[in-house]
Amino acid sequence: MPLFLVYFAHFHQEFRLPELDSLSILENVPITYDASSYSPESPFFLIEVESAAQAAKLVRRGILIRFIIEYWGSGKTYDELFALLKQTPDRWSDFMACSFKFTVDGFGRSLSQKEKVSVIESFSFMGFQGPIKMKNPDAEFFVCEEYGEPDNPLPAETPKMIWFGRLLGQGSRDLIDKFDVKKRKYLGNTTMDAELSLVMANQALARDSALVYDPFVGTGSFLLTCSHFGAYSMGSDIDGRQIRGTAGFRLGVNGISANLAQYGLADRVLDTVVFDICRNPWRDGPMFDAIVTDPPYGVRAGAKRLGRKSGVDPERSLRVVDGVENHRRSDYLPPTEPYEMSDVISDLLSFAAEKLVVGGRLVYWLPTVAGEYDPKDLPVHPVLRVVANSEQPFGGWSRRLVTMEKIASLEGRATAELPEHAPAHKNFRDRYFSKFEALSLNS
Repeated sequence: MPLFLVYFAHFHQEFRLPELDSLSILENVPITYDASSYSPESPFFLIEVESAAQAAKLVRRGILIRFIIEYWGSGKTYDELFALLKQTPDRWSDFMACSFKFTVDGFGRSLSQKEKVSVIESFSFMGFQGPIKMKNPDAEFFVCEEYGEPDNPLPAETPKMIWFGRLLGQGSRDLIDKFDVKKRKYLGNTTMDAELSLVMANQALARDSALVYDPFVGTGSFLLTCSHFGAYSMGSDIDGRQIRGTAGFRLGVNGISANLAQYGLADRVLDTVVFDICRNPWRDGPMFDAIVTDPPYGVRAGAKRLGRKSGVDPERSLRVVDGVENHRRSDYLPPTEPYEMSDVISDLLSFAAEKLVVGGRLVYWLPTVAGEYDPKDLPVHPVLRVVANSEQPFGGWSRRLVTMEKIASLEGRATAELPEHAPAHKNFRDRYFSKFEALSLNS
């Protein structure tokens, strides 16, 4: 199959290939590639796709993909690149008379306009006769000089590689700006940023008519991004104040519903309801195509479940206040207890194993203490297969985006299998704060 060059955004390097694989499934575009050739330091990656049309289709909703280019050649110098291009002159013939333009880019170093013009003129040997058209040309040729990491204060004087080909399509990175949390009418202190919310929607295979559920919905970021891609979504939370808009940064804006109206997605979000996921009202059996969630792990808000802390009087909820039983009052908040992180994840996997359809995906964040994570920390389940496990580091701690796929029907009441050792996410909240307290004392 022909080769195509993927030009990734230089962010979230561990997330790139998992998203690319998910796009292949979503768009029904088979791809092949050599994973060992992937380098997180480089945004360029060669893949094989059946045709140029299929390649353009592949990336159209990509979030971590800037462009896809029909690969014509590469070299460490222009002489090396030109020698390679001259071996396949038949490739140029289809574009001799059509309108065209050249785009010249630099990765790791900015090129002056004079340098760009000089590069374009050096391709004159190809002999294109059509008119130059800066907007909507029939063909756009792409040249990129790769110098290395863009944050290097002393970039190399000569490129590590020069890439050339025909630009075919681009991803949907414009959606990052569209769903920017700063532009939303309602948000809270745990609202997930737009870029990762969109990546998670792709990982979940959110698509037309799919049913996506977030059991820790908070302010509803995943409802927005999954429904943007055509899915029907719904969410629940034990704390209805975040859903209603009485616990966010911007109060009095009707909570999640304000964002749904802002983005015109109210007809795609079926409902948001309040209950404890441990005591959920869902019918038995599979019903969701995807479960996408960011469980609260205590850095900003800890997980809770219905219950009573030791020493709390259970009779308080049965008292009568102003002639109304306490638990029937509109302002009544049921008692809760802390929900330990390893229990949250174990219960989440067991829930997903039952409620996902076969082929459905669970996409969730797992917090870990830096330096203590072990791949064996991940709880597993007999009917769930790990598809991807990507890290986002934050210094003293990190979180991992875990994607799992249901591969078989659930037989009986099998539960998640926990690691034999104490995983790096167990008692995460206490370990997180004790770690940073120790750092502050030693500083």
